[in-house]
Amino acid sequence: MDHNEATDAIREANARLGDTLPFSDRRDVDAAERGFLGAPESGIIRDADGSIVWDADSYAFLDGDAPATVNPSLWRQSTLVAKIGLFEVVEGIYQARGFDLSNVSFIEGETGVIVVDPLISRETAAAALTLYREHRGDRPVTAVIVTHSHIDHFGGVFGVVDDDQVTAGSVQIISPEHLVSEAVAENVYAGTAMGRRAGYMYGAALERGPKGAVGAGLGQTTSTGRAGIMVPTLEIRSTGETHVIDGVEIEFQMAPGTEAPAEMHFYLPQHRALCMAENATHTHHNLLTLRGALVRDPHVWSTYLTEAIERFGDRADVVFASHHWPTWGSDEIREFLGLQRDLYAYLHDQTLRMLNLGMTGAEIAEEIRLPPALENAWHARGYYGTVSHNVKAIYQRYMGWFDGNPARLWPHPPKPLAERYVAAIGGIDRVVELARQAYDEGDFRWAATLLDHAVFTDAGHPAARALYADTLEQLAYGAENGTWRNFFLSGATELRGENFGTPTTTNAPEIVAQLTVEQLLDSVAIRVDGPRAWDLDLALDITLSDLDRNYRVTLRNGVLVYVAKAADPETAGVTLTLTKPRLLALAGGDVDADGLQVDGDRNVLDQLLGALGQGDPAFDIVLP
Repeated sequence: MDHNEATDAIREANARLGDTLPFSDRRDVDAAERGFLGAPESGIIRDADGSIVWDADSYAFLDGDAPATVNPSLWRQSTLVAKIGLFEVVEGIYQARGFDLSNVSFIEGETGVIVVDPLISRETAAAALTLYREHRGDRPVTAVIVTHSHIDHFGGVFGVVDDDQVTAGSVQIISPEHLVSEAVAENVYAGTAMGRRAGYMYGAALERGPKGAVGAGLGQTTSTGRAGIMVPTLEIRSTGETHVIDGVEIEFQMAPGTEAPAEMHFYLPQHRALCMAENATHTHHNLLTLRGALVRDPHVWSTYLTEAIERFGDRADVVFASHHWPTWGSDEIREFLGLQRDLYAYLHDQTLRMLNLGMTGAEIAEEIRLPPALENAWHARGYYGTVSHNVKAIYQRYMGWFDGNPARLWPHPPKPLAERYVAAIGGIDRVVELARQAYDEGDFRWAATLLDHAVFTDAGHPAARALYADTLEQLAYGAENGTWRNFFLSGATELRGENFGTPTTTNAPEIVAQLTVEQLLDSVAIRVDGPRAWDLDLALDITLSDLDRNYRVTLRNGVLVYVAKAADPETAGVTLTLTKPRLLALAGGDVDADGLQVDGDRNVLDQLLGALGQGDPAFDIVLP
């Protein structure tokens, strides 16, 4: 696919930004290389079928000065994040970085090694463990700590341990309470939509290079291997809770409702080392990730960072996390954690101050400025989150989508709105003409707005699509944020070609298997096609023979409701007797396999299944 060069406007904007940044501060460069022990022979990792699930070698172009087509700040971040290898944090603690979106850490115990946050895919986690063992010996895994409920921190667990080891008690799985329920809910309920948008966010379909994907700021991208999850054998429930695991004392700090709904930090007194999970990394993080999620609470986030400083600040010589590189030194740790805390607290407090002056989220995002100490801290730069979209998220958290202006209470949806705008402006050719003028003047935001209306009026208009793609490409070249760049370039890619669907990992079978019965029935309820089910009045009993439980399920008015209660064949149209795994298969559409006993009117089951729809992993984003 052909790509344009950066326009003069983007070259000048990137140069101006570069002149303001503290490139002479090389502390991160030194920290990212400190403790390097070795790299794998190849950065390419394959699954059992030989398909590539991770390719670190594709980022080898990240060297030297930033090209004109990449924001110089993002280029610097990507060169640091793309480094692959095993690194010593302190003696006894090691990190494999560059094997996935996240890091995996290894804490050596008396008899083996404790694995922290085993990446997204079993293949990448296994490769990281292999590299660790090449340098530190073939130590058995004695425990896995999962710091929080995002897939890049638990998905690769089957690459480092198996069920038999956990069942036998030779390996503990340690996590904050509620981790499994939160992880499953996020990856299943809205998994189709999140997965499609994650393809945009992480640039999964993009070519890698100076005119393509250069990284996502938090990590390079997501691996595409097999993901799973294990139920914890030890749930951490309170701050100050301390356990000795394989001879290693670990003191935990709960941090729920921060970067993840279930999250925790931990401190290792023998090593004077503090792990901050994903709450203090070398980037401004997301309060609302672009793939979609619930809005995170920056006030709670900053409060837990304050608590970490107070509890551990005087006791830690190094702080490490599950992304990026560590920070060493007591003064440096206090500065780092303090600035990270101030970043989220400032955005929270100032957004509320400004919204109470009557400003909308979009207006606050344009107006707000960070204090110089935050603006000049590399780790507070917007490589993953941004001031712009985080401020809008805070506004959304407190005020919702409506900004109070009655004209915006009931607008037309995008396509009919676009058609009206295009007609009012004078037709699609006039819109494209005005967009071309804006493009030539370097006003790419306005050009994108005009062209968005144009393609939502006529998705096949060649000139509108071509100029829209060119416009998004220029916006990408100027973006400091890695995920903004990926979104812009992904939109351009689809405008120039075809919908690339969802190339990222979602709804892995091992994760779906951890659904509770209630979560499973909820996931069925959100698949009911309401209008198709308006006239249905169904009642079923679902008896789970392996759990000795029964659920009465009804479908009326397009709403599926379930209640745990005794079976009653007199009032149920049909009774299904099966195991929970068979119920999972049935919910997926498998009605023919063994293990399903149907008593009563089978047509009731057929009607229920006929009312269910499936998500679309290739729904349009940049087109109507």
